[in-house]
Amino acid sequence: MPHLAVMSITAAADEIREEFSWLEDWEARYAHIIDLGKANPPLEPHERTEETRVRGCASQVWMVTDIADGKMTVRAESDAMIVSGLIALLIRIYSGAGLEEITAFDAKSLLDEIGVSGALTAQRSNGLASMLERIRSDAAAALS
Repeated sequence: MPHLAVMSITAAADEIREEFSWLEDWEARYAHIIDLGKANPPLEPHERTEETRVRGCASQVWMVTDIADGKMTVRAESDAMIVSGLIALLIRIYSGAGLEEITAFDAKSLLDEIGVSGALTAQRSNGLASMLERIRSDAAAALS
């Protein structure tokens, strides 16, 4: 499992593509995503607030984005295992990346490509879109 060293989004996306290329079917991908979620560290209790809650998710999701030196760190938590796994993927893609790179990257296409998006329920897809929007809008706000 890679640590959160400074890695470009492109490099992180390539690593994720490679990892998922070995998973034969949706069940294997689903199990892998759940395993990623189990390894996702929880937020501190004081970080689970109305301000950090991501709206549009069927499950409870809280996301904290910290921006320093033009780079973003993403931390998040959910009460649903599959969503925790999606969060773990988003953290790998975006944490440590530059703000311009974050606003330019199309994570939805990556998740479609590795076979994740298509197997999500409509509610989970909406939640994923809400999480992506939070990351992009926080990056865009910091840029302006």
